[in-house]
Amino acid sequence: MTASDDKIDLEDSHAPDDPRIRRVKLPHTQSQVIGDLMRSDHILAPLRDLIGPNLRLQTTKLNMKSAGYGAAVEWHQDWAFYPYTNDDVLAVGLIIDDISAENGPLMVIPGSHKGPAYNHHHNGVFAGAMDLQAEGLDIADAVPLQGPAGSISIHHVRIAHGSALNTSTKDRRIIFYEMMAADAFPIVGGRGKWEGLEEFDSRMLCGETTLEPRAVPCPVRIAYPEAANQGSIYEVQKAMGKRSFAVAD
Repeated sequence: MTASDDKIDLEDSHAPDDPRIRRVKLPHTQSQVIGDLMRSDHILAPLRDLIGPNLRLQTTKLNMKSAGYGAAVEWHQDWAFYPYTNDDVLAVGLIIDDISAENGPLMVIPGSHKGPAYNHHHNGVFAGAMDLQAEGLDIADAVPLQGPAGSISIHHVRIAHGSALNTSTKDRRIIFYEMMAADAFPIVGGRGKWEGLEEFDSRMLCGETTLEPRAVPCPVRIAYPEAANQGSIYEVQKAMGKRSFAVAD
């Protein structure tokens, strides 16, 4: 491969004779094991406890933060990309490799999910990333989500989070299953997937669908105008200004 496609997202330092993958897109469509696990009680039961019995898939991704060069993800809220009529939207991170402070753990700012929709724009375009200091947040308050392989993390769609470049000798791979309450419908101007009701309902994972969106007061910013670079979050964030994390060579 010489360029990313709809299945594989490549590191900027990728070369055909030195392949480097930073993300597998929609891995549940490429692996029966990942798809079966997504529908199992190992993943769904904790979410039912948190946001109710009726759950719908938002998306999946396998982030491949490889040893020595795995790309950073700058601080952001998932909510900036896909706001819904309510914020019962969660991401389950299935940890594939042991995660410690050394290999680029996901970090979150506790309590930030109760705050505003932070500014993810730069120079008039949506850059998919925040300037923590400008938004009144302190990186010293960040908590790393660490744990052994096989454990999970769960983070809210509005929590500010990011992860540094992996400069260690250990890989840090995570499958993210992003799911939402069935009565959360995408807001026009966001990037939540909407291809009609039939496709929307095909993503039901358990419980019952509905034709009655639940709307609750939530702060929202519209994720447009688009920057020149489009694709995965790694590409969109190239439009940002001040960076919090180093970039791989």
